[in-house]
Amino acid sequence: MIDIRENSKNDVFKSFLLEEAEYDGIEEFPVLKSCNEIPNNVITFTEALKTKKYDSWVCFYELDYQFFRIWNNPRKYINILKKFNGVITPDFSVYVNMPLIMQKYHIFMGRALGHWFYLNGIKIIPNVRLGDSRTYRFALDGINKGDVIAFGTLGCYKKTVEREILLNGIRMAISKLEPSAVLFYGSRPDEIINSFPNVDFYVYEGNNSQKLKERKNG
Repeated sequence: MIDIRENSKNDVFKSFLLEEAEYDGIEEFPVLKSCNEIPNNVITFTEALKTKKYDSWVCFYELDYQFFRIWNNPRKYINILKKFNGVITPDFSVYVNMPLIMQKYHIFMGRALGHWFYLNGIKIIPNVRLGDSRTYRFALDGINKGDVIAFGTLGCYKKTVEREILLNGIRMAISKLEPSAVLFYGSRPDEIINSFPNVDFYVYEGNNSQKLKERKNG
């Protein structure tokens, strides 16, 4: 077996991201340790690189090319993220027309970075992103039941098919995980909010106006 060290040039697999990780499920996704806090404000990674106002949480609900750099070179950005209140774990795109192995890997990438952020003292909230129904059997592995979870809804309401895939995945995730609270960044999914009257929902606007818009039940 090859021994890949954290600082080795041979670590093309970024094994350092998984130091001290515990794994869950057949795919062995790293278990995330959420802080279960509710963000006061949410800004995107791109905005975080430009601002000096650090009283916010950072999310990755934007086009992949705008934040893929953090996967390529996570150490370059870790000290920037430490300045903020916390991070919602990265949301690498999971398209239903992707081969299943790519859907798995993009989910894994977000979990691996989330675990590493936690190791570096950053508070985290798990982003949940599901693809087609085949991902249901593994996409929630590593997220603890009862944790605060987050979903990105930007750009997912333009087509009926995309919207239904998104909403079906959210329903499944909430039913299985029974989260203490659910965060939405982007479009407000009233279909979900009305379906789970006992869940606290927080909606954050996108498009450079990330303000807490609504809390339901309390």
